[in-house]
Amino acid sequence: MIGKTIADLTPGDHAELTRVVEDGDIAAFVDAVGDYNPVHSDPAYAATTPFKAPIAPGIFTAGLISAVIGTELPGPGAIYLSQSLKFVKPVKSGDRITARVEVIEVIRDRNRIRLQTVCVNQNNEEVLSGEAWVMPSKTPVVYDGPEPRTAAAGLAGLALQPWTWAAEAASLWGAWSLAVLSRSTPRRC
Repeated sequence: MIGKTIADLTPGDHAELTRVVEDGDIAAFVDAVGDYNPVHSDPAYAATTPFKAPIAPGIFTAGLISAVIGTELPGPGAIYLSQSLKFVKPVKSGDRITARVEVIEVIRDRNRIRLQTVCVNQNNEEVLSGEAWVMPSKTPVVYDGPEPRTAAAGLAGLALQPWTWAAEAASLWGAWSLAVLSRSTPRRC
C-alpha cells in the first residue's frame, strides 16, 4: 500500500472495498466495543424487532469507510478528521457491503480533502452515506504490513489490540508477582 499526498489527489478520485458480513464479524465487533444492545447480539430479541434478525452496529459499517480511507484513498498515513453519517438501511449477516469514497474537494493549502462516503449492499441499496474530512500524509507512506483477512477482522483486531497487550502485561505481572512471592515467603521446616 502506498499513501497518496495532496499533490496526488483530484476531485473524482475514488476507491472502494467489498466485504461479506458474517455472524462472527458482528460478534467480534460487539465484543470489542462492548455494544451489547440485544438488537446486535441476541437473535431471540432481534426476531421481535422490525429487522427480524440481529443487525450490525452502524459504526461497524462506518468502519468499512475508515478501512478504504486508511488503505486506499488517500491510504496509509492519512488522518481521519471528521465524518458525518446517515444510516439508511440495516446491515445483517450475509450482506455483501461495498464501501466507496470519492474525493469531492481538495484544499491544497490546508492539506485537506473532503470525501463523499457511501456503503451499498449486494442489491446496490444504500445502507450508509455521509461525508468525511481527511488529512493526507505530507509524504508518501509505503506500508507492506499484514493485510487483514476481512475488514471486520481488521477492525476487531485494531480495537482489541490494546486489550491483548493489557492481558499479556497482566499475565506477565501475575507470573512475576508469583515468582517474587514464592521467594519472599518464609519457609517453614
